[in-house]
Formats: sequence, C-alpha cells, structure tokens
Amino acid sequence: MFTDRATLRVHGGDGGRGAISFRREAHVPRGGPDGGDGGRGGSVVLRTDAQVSTLSELRFRRTLAAKSGGNGAGSDRTGRSAADLIVRIPPGTIVRDAESGEIVADLVAAGQDLIVARGGAGGRGNAKFASSTHRAPRIAEDGQPGEDRRIELELKLLADVGLVGLPNAGKSSLLAALTRAQPKIAEYPFTTLSPNLGMLRTDERELVVADIPGLIEGAHAGAGLGEEFLRHVERTRLLVHVVDVSRDDPRADVAIVASELEAYGKGLLDRPRLFALNKIDLPGAHETARRVARELRPVRAVAVSAVSGDGITELSRTIFELCPPRPVETAMPAERRIHFGGTARDWSVRREDGAFRIRGDRVERLAGGIDWDSPDATAYFQGFLARSGIARELRALGVHDGDTVKVGKLELEWQERSEP
Repeated sequence: MFTDRATLRVHGGDGGRGAISFRREAHVPRGGPDGGDGGRGGSVVLRTDAQVSTLSELRFRRTLAAKSGGNGAGSDRTGRSAADLIVRIPPGTIVRDAESGEIVADLVAAGQDLIVARGGAGGRGNAKFASSTHRAPRIAEDGQPGEDRRIELELKLLADVGLVGLPNAGKSSLLAALTRAQPKIAEYPFTTLSPNLGMLRTDERELVVADIPGLIEGAHAGAGLGEEFLRHVERTRLLVHVVDVSRDDPRADVAIVASELEAYGKGLLDRPRLFALNKIDLPGAHETARRVARELRPVRAVAVSAVSGDGITELSRTIFELCPPRPVETAMPAERRIHFGGTARDWSVRREDGAFRIRGDRVERLAGGIDWDSPDATAYFQGFLARSGIARELRALGVHDGDTVKVGKLELEWQERSEP
C-alpha cells in the first residue's frame, strides 16, 4: 500500500548509570574508587534508502524507541553503548516537529542520516568524582534520558516528470507505454488511487516519471483527494498534461486542470509543460488532436495513443529534450541533528503542591546517583546546589528548614546551610 504520511513518537535510549565501586585488593585496605561510567543510549536515526518508495513500513508503528545503554561497573568498566535504531525512509521525505509544525529536514538524497532522537549520555561513575579532598566519593550519576518527541513524516515523490490530467485521460496507460511500468488500468475514473512510478530510459539517461491520480474540479481544495495528489508534483521538473482528445470538449478539460494547478500554487503552472494528446486511435480523435495542438501553441503538444503506441517515441524524445540532466549535486552531509532552542540555564525551580520542584537534566542525574547515607556525598550535592545558583533560587521562592524539595523521583528535606 502506498503511504505518504506518518506521525511517530521517537525516543532515544537512556544512558546507563554510573557505578559506585572501590578497589578490593589484597594488602590494599583502602582501595580507591573504580566505578565505571554508564554507556550511551542508542539514537533513533532516519536513513534515506533509494530501495524504499513509501512510508508503509511505518503505517502501524506509533513509537520508535532505541535501546538504553548498559550500567557501569567496578574495575573502571564502562557500560556497553546501545546501537542506534536505523529507520529506512524513501528519499523525498520531509520531517516536521509535530509540536511546532516546523520543518526540521527535507531529505532528498539517498544515504542521508538524520538523528531525530539522540540517545542519552552515560552517567559518570564515582572514579570521575575523586579529588584531593574527596578520595572516596560515594557519588555517581544516573544516565541522561534519551530525547523524546513526536515527528511527522511527509513524502513528496522525487520524480522528474509528472503526468497530470483528468480521471480516465489515460495517464496510467501512457506511463505503461513510456516506461513499461505496470499500474492498475481500467476504463473507469479513479483507477489510480496512489501515485505510480516508472523509469523512462535511453542509452545515456533515465528519468523518473510519476502518474499522478486524476484531478477534478476543486482538487486544489481537497476535492477527490486532489490536494493530497497535487503535492507529489511539487518536485517535478516537467509536467506532461495528458488530454483525452476523444472527448467532446478537450479544451475545457485542459482549462480545468490548468485552473487547479494555478489555484494550488507552488509555481506549478509556471513549470515547463508538455501536452500529450492521447487516444488518437479512436474515431475522429486524430483530427481533433491536430486542432487542439494548434490552439495550445506555443506550448508543445504531441499526439499519441497509449494503446497502439503511435507517437510514443516522439513523446519520449520531447520529454528528454524538455527535461535536461540535473546539475551535479555536492555531497550531502552524512549526519544532521535536530536542534531545539534552549536557555543558558539548564535548570528551573518552582513551587509544586506545597513543595519545591527542581527540574534539570544534570541536577536530576546527580541526585539519582548520590549515596544519601554518605555525609560526604550529601555535602557534595549541597555544594552543587550552591554553586549552580539553585539554592539561591529556592530561598528567593521562600524555602525554609523542613520544607520538601523534589528532584526527579526523590523527595528531600531542606536543611539550611551557609554557602561558601
């Protein structure tokens, strides 16, 4: 099934917890700290793959979560870092932040990587907290939580040529005649309910041709799913307007499609165009095609029959003429990241249900790794609150001895101490 939209929650893996450990060796009664760091959590990475043509693999997946890093251990052993979760998507996919609607990336080249949720860093083990004044620290850090956000994916086909026209104009048959693609074809409107792709080749070049489902009046406003289909021609370099010249008034059909392209905007009506006057194998249609071609000048028109093959070679040659080779693109970066604005201060303090809540990645990780039975560790944490300005902010909000201060999952009792 062709799927061109998906909304997902992506979660990077949490970093592993740092270890509190001390060397235990014979004849070394006071071994130093040797707690290792936690491993990094895996990231969620979108990777464009030319072999993937739709977002259908993500249709039933609501959450993509990478694995967490391993915990640190004694003997300075670092926890295992988790592998990234690689999600393959088709080139031409636009990535948006679901909360703000902002376009984060437009991935048009195969082989691009985009990290949409970074894994958290591993927490430091107690070996990293040793100093001349803290020789046996009972302090470590929890791993950093992985990024978590909702993203929206939207696929806009990367076709060189787009076949547009009213339903049953013969676009699918023409695509099959030009490219040997095998779209579903029948003599009733809306046979094509999703774009079909084919490859138009010569000995030296090839072009991707997309058969865009039939447009109807009001398509730019969503009638007949037209708006959904029209966005797939936004990237095309040439529009081939397929006209059924066996109908009573082919020029009226031309006007309907032109007005829809103009109303949709995005410069579609200004794009290079070519008319394929189809079904000349039917009685009287060949004469009609000659008349319509004269009326459409200076835009070029080629009379064809997708059924008999008449005019297909000329149409193919004209398409290549109007769609020159793409300029050579410079190499794309191998990796890009989502950057969200933040503040220089990485913590906040506020009143919450009769208590005080401290939020911030670093302070929460440190609080989660403290051995609260150790006076040295407790004093270290209090010193951190003073150095960072958190203690000053708490006092400004009216904290007093005995008040409850929440940090992460912990609830602590505030005890005033004079700052250094």
